[in-house]
Amino acid sequence: MGEESGYANNLSANTVNGKIYAIGGNSMNLVSLKISEEYDPLKDTWSKRADMPTARLAFSTSVIDGKIYAIGGGNWPGINCFSIVEVYDPIADTWSKASDMPTARRGLSTSAVNGKIYAIGGDNKFGPCLSTVEEYDPIADKWAKKADMPTARFGLCTCVVNGEIYAIGGIPVNVQAWKALSALEVYNPVTDKWSKKADMPTARTNFATCVVDGKIYAIGGSTFQPSVVTSRVEVYDPATDRWTEKADMAIARGWLSASEVNGKIYAIGGSTDVDYLSTVEEYTPEGWSSVISSNGKLPSVWGKLKAK
Repeated sequence: MGEESGYANNLSANTVNGKIYAIGGNSMNLVSLKISEEYDPLKDTWSKRADMPTARLAFSTSVIDGKIYAIGGGNWPGINCFSIVEVYDPIADTWSKASDMPTARRGLSTSAVNGKIYAIGGDNKFGPCLSTVEEYDPIADKWAKKADMPTARFGLCTCVVNGEIYAIGGIPVNVQAWKALSALEVYNPVTDKWSKKADMPTARTNFATCVVDGKIYAIGGSTFQPSVVTSRVEVYDPATDRWTEKADMAIARGWLSASEVNGKIYAIGGSTDVDYLSTVEEYTPEGWSSVISSNGKLPSVWGKLKAK
């Protein structure tokens, strides 16, 4: 990542028009960040963009019509929880305000389906974890309540395959245990119903997910508690309801973000159990047609470290 940001933890990243936008998070001295930076995978370079109006961490972003919606989160000290929604236009390099989310929360995850954004899970300042699902309509600039997720949790990941939202991992409502979950639950926005699917092999929280060729890649994260970060990469195929293990990341880390461009996954920032990172790693999933190994098979390996 760029030098201005230093080392980012709890950030959020999204892809718009082939560029990745890494936004917010917190630095190693626990200061919440409002920094926005743009990564160009073709040039392997970073550039500074307009700051997000509200410095925050543990928020979530989703893209609708080429604009990035930054939703919820919190800040240090005290980890206040936000209902704030701010919208970034990469073409104009400007931010604007949208209607607040009804439920203030951090550690949530959001996903966009058919022009609407679904804010799922999270918690409200060390209170009970939430199963809350709220739907945002950017055209009407309005929120609506939807069916609760079966398992209340925060630090989860959500992603979309074939119009359904897959909610994976996180930490459950029992805050005394602080044990990560392996639960996978699927939400259908058309029927407003949830269903259970095969658990992720490695229970974890504060990890990252990306979708490539209709498969979900779960990357890194923490077992929490005790906090042990992992480099593990596991892939879920919704067509078969099965998980498989893939090549590990070079660096074990949690609290990272990831984004996909042209069939490649970029794992960005995060932290080990001791250090915060600005590291970017590029992943070429198996089946990406432009990479062929010497034995004629398509490899599944993490590539070189990208620009810091």
